[in-house]
Amino acid sequence: MAHHILKATKETVHLGGFSHFLQPALTIDSGDTIDVETYSGYYIYDKAPPEFLTPGFLDICHNLPPERKIAAGPHLLTGPIYVRDAEPGDVLEVKLETITPSLPVGFNAIRAGWGALPHLFHQSALRFIPLDLENKIAEYPPSSGIKIPLKPFFGILGVATSDSSRSSVPPGCYGGNIDNRELQTGSRIFLPVFVPGALFSIGDGHSAQGDGEVNVTAIETSMNGTIQLKLYKNWQLTIPIAETHTDIITMGFGETLDESLELALKNMIHFLECFVHLTPEDAYILCSLAVNFRITQVVNNPQKGVHGMLPKSILPKDFFFPWSHR
Repeated sequence: MAHHILKATKETVHLGGFSHFLQPALTIDSGDTIDVETYSGYYIYDKAPPEFLTPGFLDICHNLPPERKIAAGPHLLTGPIYVRDAEPGDVLEVKLETITPSLPVGFNAIRAGWGALPHLFHQSALRFIPLDLENKIAEYPPSSGIKIPLKPFFGILGVATSDSSRSSVPPGCYGGNIDNRELQTGSRIFLPVFVPGALFSIGDGHSAQGDGEVNVTAIETSMNGTIQLKLYKNWQLTIPIAETHTDIITMGFGETLDESLELALKNMIHFLECFVHLTPEDAYILCSLAVNFRITQVVNNPQKGVHGMLPKSILPKDFFFPWSHR
């Protein structure tokens, strides 16, 4: 297994979406690890304070080639990473070994017409928020005494599909803009592979976010991390599933929260059938007794998200998930 360094440059990032036509930024073997750099804020860089603007980021903003601009989404993603031997029907494990904000400032933006309350908050607004990286907090509003713990994660973890141009905004079976704050250091997400090489991309760093991400954004942050990509052959997975040190997480994406909840619940029942060997009825009952369903995000139109969290501590000692931490 090799270790790679993938810096974010105008040749290794792409803007606004995913495409299987993109030239890979890096080619690796299954099991390799990568130190990856990501930037956020492409569309607001001209309003940013100096500490937000590194020379590398400015070069991207000024000189990103047209072929690296994929769709209308706002996200700047690093990748894609081509995994040798990955084929449709395989599963790609993304292990998040480290996640660290790279700058002492992030931003939050209200976008007109977006968010959970667009009829009340219909004016665009932009805030730059200092980050105390040493103490791992952000005080907001400034001088309020309200101190938010920094719990960094990548909002976007996704693979390409057969679409030639797919927006980075909605999440889906390919992962993408999941915005699940549970996917912090030490967690893993498993993604279906749709095209040769998988073509995995990462970005949309968040230093802190509440479930729901109700005003459209979190504390959006340029983020560095170390990830490991591992391939599993011929294991049919139709929607992302994740694992933290404490929970198994199933996901549901739909145009309404009701639809998203139904899909997250069905996916959890399916998981319990396959790996805990419960009947569908017993799995349904267990979900009501012990699984916590939470709103992931309500703002990534047209897909909202709900995730179900199954505590691993309640499972039998002989429980075996093929790639489990246990």
